[in-house]
Amino acid sequence: MFGGLPELGISNGEDLKETLTNCTEPLKAIDQFQMENGILLPTLQSALPFLDLHGTPRLEFHQSVFDELRENLMERVAIIAEGKDEDRYGKLEELLEKSFPLVKMPSIQPVVMQVLKHLPKVPEKKLKMVMADKELYKVCAVEVKRQIWQDNQALFGDEVSPLLKQYIVEKEAALFSSDLSILHNFFSSSPKTRRQGEVVLKLTQMIGKNVKLYDMVLQFLRTLFLRTRNVHYCTLRAELLMSLHDLDISEICSVDPCHKFTWCLDACIREKFVDGKRARELQGFLDGVKKGQEQVLGDLSMILCDPFACNTLVLSIMKNLQELLSQDALPRDSPDLMLLLRMLSLGQGAWDMIDSQVFKEPRLDLEVVTRFLPAMMSVVVDDHTFMVEQKLPSEEKSSLTYPTTLPDAFNRYLQENRVACEMGLYYVLHIAKLRNKNALQRLIPALVETYNDMAFSDIFLHLLTGHLTLLSDEFGSEEFCSVVFDGFLLTSFSSKENVHRHTLRMLVHLHHKVLPSYMETLMKTLEPPKQCSEPLKELHTQLMEKLEAQKKSPPPPDEAPSLDLGLHPVTMPATATPSTPVAPV
Repeated sequence: MFGGLPELGISNGEDLKETLTNCTEPLKAIDQFQMENGILLPTLQSALPFLDLHGTPRLEFHQSVFDELRENLMERVAIIAEGKDEDRYGKLEELLEKSFPLVKMPSIQPVVMQVLKHLPKVPEKKLKMVMADKELYKVCAVEVKRQIWQDNQALFGDEVSPLLKQYIVEKEAALFSSDLSILHNFFSSSPKTRRQGEVVLKLTQMIGKNVKLYDMVLQFLRTLFLRTRNVHYCTLRAELLMSLHDLDISEICSVDPCHKFTWCLDACIREKFVDGKRARELQGFLDGVKKGQEQVLGDLSMILCDPFACNTLVLSIMKNLQELLSQDALPRDSPDLMLLLRMLSLGQGAWDMIDSQVFKEPRLDLEVVTRFLPAMMSVVVDDHTFMVEQKLPSEEKSSLTYPTTLPDAFNRYLQENRVACEMGLYYVLHIAKLRNKNALQRLIPALVETYNDMAFSDIFLHLLTGHLTLLSDEFGSEEFCSVVFDGFLLTSFSSKENVHRHTLRMLVHLHHKVLPSYMETLMKTLEPPKQCSEPLKELHTQLMEKLEAQKKSPPPPDEAPSLDLGLHPVTMPATATPSTPVAPV
């Protein structure tokens, strides 16, 4: 407890013990010890007897004086550090030399830590001593830890790794949220709100203005993205940069070549639309990548691979296609559409680019524009025509029948091209928003076979199950249930637990709408296997409890949610320099 006092020429408990052991008059020895080691203030000596008369223990008095002096000293350290004295850091280093021997003393430790905190460059020897002592390392300020971390990547990785894991857990939990709504889904929160998340704030604080630490975090994110293909690491890459932007950390933002691009894209994500002006700005950044700096494309592709960016791009593509239809124009004649497709393609190719280390923009398959999009637009026309005709009086309806199959090009590109598949999936969501049951029944079977099973990804299933709540009444039809469950969800639930979970999530909300006989069959099919996760078991149990409760009480009243559909029916015409990933965190 008193380690370090002898080094400073101050007596400690051991000295008192030795004095009392060797003295002949203990009381005089104690008086002498108090005189030599008490507060060296002559005027205080006469005041101490008065405190004794009032029953105030000497220890209590000295402790209160000590606490007051310590607080004053800590304030003084902060004032010196913030001042303009050219020798201010020299003064702090001198104080550090005098106080550091007492760093293990609890009462003095805060002063030492305050000095360390305000030194822009702590002496290497002191840093090593702090790093070697777990207790000291634990209590030292983040400003000191940054100086330790920047030369110790493994230790920094140990600190960052739990935060990155926590971030992924939170994102996945959001996708499996018990809340099933088109209004409050994964993409509902604003970029600003997301940047206020615990993990992003902690990482931002850990990095501070240290470019080297920022680079390390980016390397961790690239490595983990490569290892797991988890696109949430791409989201974190963008959120981290924009969090530093919000704090005006110019030391980092000015050296990250992706900063202005990410800032512009962030504004688009906030609006959930890329307008013409911002599209041109984004194109300028992409075209401005200079020869010899192609590695920047690796980070730009990660930023575009962020699901929030992808969501914004595809929604913008859909609106663009609607405008083209209303103008009777071709997709290839729209520069804005071509740029959106270019960015979507760059984002979708992020993993391949970083894995291969070939930093070159992937070429957009022109047949996506010349074959797939016309096929999709023909589907849009069919669906719109049918919806309009349904609203006409019976005498004005034509004898045309609604097509039951999709164009071959639509199905083929859904299976063979990831950019086309992404657009196709979002068109399914769009149709669900419009509550077009017939169009949905035609589209859903095509989802069984998609590029890399994209239709069975958590993000799409999260959105689809939320959108299907708009057609809740249709689940009373065995035909519709058969299309949704037998024709799609149940085709892979046994091999993909995530599909099983999303199916149960939806049924927890819609079970009272499903035909009882069909629901009974579904429950038998959806019974969890012995080897499955706890969340899956809990969902199944929750659904069983709901069904039991339903038998004992009347069904809940139908709810008619108020919606802003975003996409409307078509009006028909009359660092930080990126680097190669390092060892995993």
